[in-house]
Amino acid sequence: MEQTNYGSTSKELLLGETLLFGLLGRALYNRPDKDWLDSLIEEEVFVEIPFGAEKVETKQGQKLMQSWAQKNAEGLSEEAFKELSADYTRLFVGVGKVLAPPWESVYFNEDRMIFQDQTLQVRNWYRRFGLELENIHKEPDDHIGLEMTFIAYLAELGGKVLEEKDDEKFMLLTDTKRQFLSEHLLVWGPTWCALVKEHANTFFYQGLGNLTLGALLVIAEQYDIQIPDKIAK
Repeated sequence: MEQTNYGSTSKELLLGETLLFGLLGRALYNRPDKDWLDSLIEEEVFVEIPFGAEKVETKQGQKLMQSWAQKNAEGLSEEAFKELSADYTRLFVGVGKVLAPPWESVYFNEDRMIFQDQTLQVRNWYRRFGLELENIHKEPDDHIGLEMTFIAYLAELGGKVLEEKDDEKFMLLTDTKRQFLSEHLLVWGPTWCALVKEHANTFFYQGLGNLTLGALLVIAEQYDIQIPDKIAK
C-alpha cells in the first residue's frame, strides 16, 4: 500500500511537535529543577525551535529563552534559581490567588475549582492510550503540562505509524488528536498563555508562555481548528 499524502503532516513535523510539546510539558508540569535547567543552558536547547519557528510568538519566546540562557551561561546561581522558583510559585501555586492556574477545569467554573468534569474527561483520554497519573486522584489530570505531554505522546505515536505506512491507523490517530485539541487544550490553553505572559516576572516563564502559545497556534492551523475568542463557561 502506498503511503497517503497528508499535506502538511510529515514525519519531520511530528518529530518537531514531539520534541517541543514534550519539552514544554516537562518545563510547565514540574517545579524548577536546577540540574535540568543547567542542562538546557549547556546544551543550547533554545538556539533552534523544532516546531512553529516561523510564528511571531515563537520567535519572541525563543528570544526570551536565549536571553535567559545567556544571562546564566555559567549555570544558574542560587539567586537566579530562587527567582525562578518564586515565579513558579506565584504563577502556578499561588500565594493567595493563583495568577495563571495550570488546570483546565479552573477556567470553566466561577469558583475556580479543580477536579471537575474536565479533569475526568482528560483522564479518560489518557486511559484510552493506557496512560495514568502516578498520583491519580491526588492531583488533577488536566494540568497544562500533562496535556502538552499527551500531545507529544500522540505525535510520537503518529511518527511511528507513518513509518509503518498504516494509513487507516494514522487517520484514526490524527482524528483523535484533533478531537482532544479542539475539546480541551486549544479551548483554554491560549488563555492560560496570556496570563503567564502578563504575570511572569522572569524571562524563563515569559519565554515559556510565548513558546507555548506559538506551538498552540501552529498546531491549530495544522489541524484546522478554530481557537475560541473566549472561554465559554
